Formats: sequence, C-alpha cells, structure tokens
Amino acid sequence: MTTSRAARLLRRPEEPRAGFLELFFDLVFVFALATLSHGLVEHLTWSDAFQTLVLLLALWGIWSRTAGLTDRLDPQQPPVQVLVMATMFGTLVMAAAAPEAFRERGLLFAGVYVATEIGRYIVVVLILSGHQAQRLFLRLLFWSGVSAVPWIAGAVAQDTARTVLWTLAVAVEYVANPLSYRTPRLGRASPADFEVSSEHAAERFQQLFIIALGELILVTGLTFGGSGFGADSSTATAIAFATTALLWRIYIHRAGQLLAKAIAAASNPVRVGTLAVHAHLVMVAGILAIAVGDELVIEHPLGHTDPALITVILGGPALFLAGRALFEYGVFNRVSRNRLIGVGVLTAISPAMIFLPPLVAAAAAALVLAGIAASDAARARGRPPEPPSPPR
Repeated sequence: MTTSRAARLLRRPEEPRAGFLELFFDLVFVFALATLSHGLVEHLTWSDAFQTLVLLLALWGIWSRTAGLTDRLDPQQPPVQVLVMATMFGTLVMAAAAPEAFRERGLLFAGVYVATEIGRYIVVVLILSGHQAQRLFLRLLFWSGVSAVPWIAGAVAQDTARTVLWTLAVAVEYVANPLSYRTPRLGRASPADFEVSSEHAAERFQQLFIIALGELILVTGLTFGGSGFGADSSTATAIAFATTALLWRIYIHRAGQLLAKAIAAASNPVRVGTLAVHAHLVMVAGILAIAVGDELVIEHPLGHTDPALITVILGGPALFLAGRALFEYGVFNRVSRNRLIGVGVLTAISPAMIFLPPLVAAAAAALVLAGIAASDAARARGRPPEPPSPPR
C-alpha cells in the first residue's frame, strides 16, 4: 500500500514536459541573479567576485537538484507542489541575504540553505517510503548532511575562514556527483538513477537560460531608467540590449534546439546531461558578469576603466562562449572554431581596453558576439540541419 502511494507521486513517462510549477519556481532565480549581480556591482573586487561565485554555485545547485527532483516526481501532486514552493521560498530568502552573506547575514544564508536542502530530502524520503526511488534521495540526504557541517561552521566564522569553509561546502556538493553519491550501506548510485527525460531536461535548461537573459533585461531597463536618458547612456543601453539578443541567438543556433535529441540519441545520456549542467552553469556565470558590466557601463559610459571593469565587460562574454563551446561539444562532439576565436579576441583586446572608455569596451564585446552570430548564420546557409552526434 505504501509503495503504491509513493508510485503515484512519481512523474509518468507520458508527461515529460516542464509544467507551470517549474516555470513559477524559475521566477525566483531572476531575483537571485539580480541580487548577486547588484552585490558585485557594489563590491567589484577579486575577493568579492570569488565569493559571488561561491554563492552562485550554491544557488545553482539548488536549481539543478530541484530540476532533477521534478524530473522524477510529478509536479501535479499536491505534496510535490508544497515541496517545490517551500524550496522556492527558501531560495527567495537566500537570494535576499546573498549580497551580505559574507558579512552580517552569513548565518541566515547558510541556515536557510541547509534547512531547505535537508528538509526537502527528509520529506521526499518519507513520502517515498517503501519505494525503490527512495534510495537516491537517501543518498542526496546523506551528502546534504555532510556539506551542512562546513556551511554552518562557515556561518559562525569570519572573513577568510568563512570563505574557505563555504568553498569546501560547495566542493563537497559538486564532488558528490562524480562519486555517484557513494553512501555508507547504500554504496554508489547506478547510472539508471541519474537518467532523466531528455525532453524535460532540455526544456528546463532552455527555460533557465531565458530566465538568465531576463535578468539582463531587468538590469538594463532599471539602470537606464535612472540614468537620465543622455546620449551616452542611451547608446550604452542599446549596446547592452544588442548583447542580450546576440547571446540568445548564439545559444539557440542548433545546439540550443537539439539538446533533447542529443540526450535521447546518446549512448551515455548521463554524460551528455552532466555536460549540459556544467555548460549552462558556465554560461549563466558569464551572463551574471555581463549584467554587472551592463549596469556599470550604463551608469558611467565615459568614465574610468579599470582592470576589474574590463574583466566583467569582456570576461563575461568570454565565459559565456566557453560554456557555449562545452554545450556544443555535448551535442555535436566538436567545438566550432569561431567560439574559440571569440574567446581569444576578447582576451587579446583586454589590455588595450583599459585606456578606453567603458562604452568602447562594451561595443567591442558586442562586435565580437555579432561576428560569431554572423559566422554561424553564414556557415548554416544552404546546408541541411546538422543532426546531433553526442560524445560516446
């Protein structure tokens, strides 16, 4: 009886598409990305950039594990809806605390993070009692408990110690997957435990990417609204919007549209799915840096340019292209040269951009992206669509 009750909570194979609940859940990540980018704008230093990366990795982990959870559990079931809503609220609180997480709000961020992760896995383990699917969530619960130790220890520590401990906490969470969530008495998870619906996984990544671009639009519009609408800030806003459109165009060109087919056609679907997770993380990190650059350029288009500002203006697009190259490898088992050339050009022009206004640096980055988008279009013109050929 318990097993049949648990089975009703599992997503049925005929319902692979992402539902409204998952789209609703993604909305909180617009706020999360906005708070992370705004916090970095206020404290644009190398140490703060690293701390922002740690927080992004933590929030990304929540999103990716929630996507995995809703791939296995049916979002139409009330217990699953309550679980996702609770995770969403916890993420909202963490996002609000994120800008000061390495200062006076460390315990709030870490406490809610640990409570959200451990709490939801306890609930899932209980509601799946007696079902085979429970074993995977027992493993996830164990590893969440392991990472909780440095999360809480870091929250009560200060300065460098907090950074070290929270970095360790994130590292524990990200190393658990390559270790197949090896757990005492349960051993390693099997590859079948990590298999996902190809269509559902692709939709979730596409939706998150659009959410990330939405954060760029939000930052661009709000910053422009407070800029005074001068000619220089208007030009910077137009460049920021063009950059956002180019990111969308480069993402969707073939690989962005074929992820579901690539996962379905792969001899090792778990590997392709893992590559997609890592690729989207790198791309989202690049978009976060671009958002920081857009805000600063629109506010001070002709101001002073320092190395940190150049890093986000040119490094953000370079990071996006690196993630996009990894994504392309996962779908086609190769990387287009224009991605690598784009990263090389952005790196090569960085030293010279220090002597020019931020507006010029932003325009240069947009031109590099435009060149890549044009190259993609020219290469595809007159050729049949390329089928996916994921790595073995």
